[in-house]
Amino acid sequence: MKMNDSIVDTLKNSALFQDFSGAYSGLTGMPIALRPLETWSHPFRDHPNQNPFCALMASCSKSCAMCLQAHDTLVRSCQDGSTTLTCSYGLCEFAAPIKNGETIVGYLQSGQVMNQVPTELAFERAAAIAEQSGLNIRSPETKEAYFKTPVRTLQEIQSACSLLEIFADHLSIKTNQIVLRNNQSEPPVVTHAKKYIEEHCSEDLTLGKVAAAVHASLFYFCKIFHRATGLRFTEYVSRVRVERAKQLLLNPNLRISEAAYQVGFQSLTHFNRVFKSLTGLSPTEYRRRLPR
Repeated sequence: MKMNDSIVDTLKNSALFQDFSGAYSGLTGMPIALRPLETWSHPFRDHPNQNPFCALMASCSKSCAMCLQAHDTLVRSCQDGSTTLTCSYGLCEFAAPIKNGETIVGYLQSGQVMNQVPTELAFERAAAIAEQSGLNIRSPETKEAYFKTPVRTLQEIQSACSLLEIFADHLSIKTNQIVLRNNQSEPPVVTHAKKYIEEHCSEDLTLGKVAAAVHASLFYFCKIFHRATGLRFTEYVSRVRVERAKQLLLNPNLRISEAAYQVGFQSLTHFNRVFKSLTGLSPTEYRRRLPR
């Protein structure tokens, strides 16, 4: 869980996410958030595009709990792809999972819009639902905010949801690179080992061989490498090889089997299995998604 949160924090602070989120909100007028697996804070708090009605609801503890439960239901229902949810007040939100291989590490979330122009009847329904939880949303301020809720057609919502899913897939591909780069304040022996692995990943690499190359005992190296990277030695080597293979797959004239053997895999079946476990895609699917 700690590594997953670290990945999400790194993605959130990346120029890639900042550029996309700015362009997305500028185009759609909707807020966007990148949230970790476990969180009980509102995803759009302080976002310039946050819906004023939702902001008012979030300021009330009872309504806040309702919203958080809706958010939790939304993200837990999008295990295999993007999904949408309409909250008790009639606002639509949607989310798409970000994966590290086949493991979900976080979500992209957006929405806070309606697919129909709000009416007095719709507001009365929302007010009745709120009253069941002991809330009164009939104040002039809250009612005005409700009627200012942005309206998007179903097609516009579906298009925004598709954008979210495409970008979530792109961030998922980047997670392996983040895991490999996450090496702040690591011991010099680990830094040297990583460099050696990068330079010799096409060879038959063993724990003992790399430990000897960096002049460390097998026991010490195994312990310090796992502590610094959070990964077993074989897993780290596999990640490096997959990143190298992804670069080779950019060449349409290179067969997948050739890429596999060039980066050090001795079995195409093993390569396919490891590649999919780390990227969520088979090598063939990954190559098919590359821009042409």
